[in-house]
Amino acid sequence: MNDTIAFDSADRDFGVLVGFDGSDHARSALHFAAAEALSSGAALTVATVYRLPPMMYTGEPAILVTAEARAERDRAEKLLDDAREYLRDYPGEATFSSAEGSPTGVLAELSARAQTVVVGAHGRGGFIGQLLGSVAAALPAHAQCPTVVIPQDYQPGDGPDGEFFTHDRDTAPVVAGIDLSERSRMVLLLAAQQAKQFEVPLRVLTALPLLREWKYWYPDLEEFDTITELRRSNLQASVEKEITWLRRRHARLDISVDVELGDPADLLEAKTRTAQLTVVGTRGRGGMKSTLLGSVSREVLNRARGPVMVVPTGKAGR
Repeated sequence: MNDTIAFDSADRDFGVLVGFDGSDHARSALHFAAAEALSSGAALTVATVYRLPPMMYTGEPAILVTAEARAERDRAEKLLDDAREYLRDYPGEATFSSAEGSPTGVLAELSARAQTVVVGAHGRGGFIGQLLGSVAAALPAHAQCPTVVIPQDYQPGDGPDGEFFTHDRDTAPVVAGIDLSERSRMVLLLAAQQAKQFEVPLRVLTALPLLREWKYWYPDLEEFDTITELRRSNLQASVEKEITWLRRRHARLDISVDVELGDPADLLEAKTRTAQLTVVGTRGRGGMKSTLLGSVSREVLNRARGPVMVVPTGKAGR
């Protein structure tokens, strides 16, 4: 079995890539990305994306550079200046770039050279969406590396000794949501890596769906609770066996398994309220092959109260 993390290869020179549009959510994403890059020893790349107005052509095949186009480029550079100012005391390596195009498309293309891409749940201009921002909703399905989405509730805090660009040092764990499918392996690898960086425990969560219809059709079934507990116990044993390789790989990491009754999206959404980071895959066991982002991952992103990392678990994640 392959225990390598493809996203850590040397050709991913952008390190931690963050999409920045000047919004409050983007500033939170910038802080998280800076702390992530610093703790992992990776480069930090700040990118802003702008759109040019429709091009006009004269009788000759010449493109006219309009005042609107210049204004968009100037706006992008101003946003990068704002990011530079925010990072003025950042002690790590940081580069800044702008590109024209669709924010999702550009970030997805740049993600081929990144170890992680970070975006805010909402933004302004091209980043604005509905329940979840358009970029945050679409990028995890198309990114060529893990995507971290930072929600509105994320509050950057000072680390030890007043260091600003660090993850909060508390005991809140990293949570990995898995379903025992083959795709879960990369989720576990990334979650363990993050837990080591945060210096916190790793909690592996597997959901056991409730069989409410049993009670509906068989109200006199006295052994319902016993059967449910047996199913939970058996699943717990299966998960413990499944992560034996992970315990060997990270012998010093505090790893525990939780099998909880309920809907996977509901359980994971609840975990995002207390976890430092919740890690899920783009698709799980139940995902249709034609679906780029699974229903559980989409629901968790829509309702998350803390940072969520979505790991590519299709071809890019193998």
